[in-house]
Amino acid sequence: AELVRLGIPRNQITARGFGETNLLVPTPDNTREPQNRRVEIILR
Repeated sequence: AELVRLGIPRNQITARGFGETNLLVPTPDNTREPQNRRVEIILR
């Protein structure tokens, strides 16, 4: 909502989930790693 408020068109905003396919810190299954619970905003 904040990006739209700042003028970025809603149709240019995409949210994608990666699950276990794009870990920041590789960990074994069932291991909690706070850095892997993140949101990344990439502006191009």
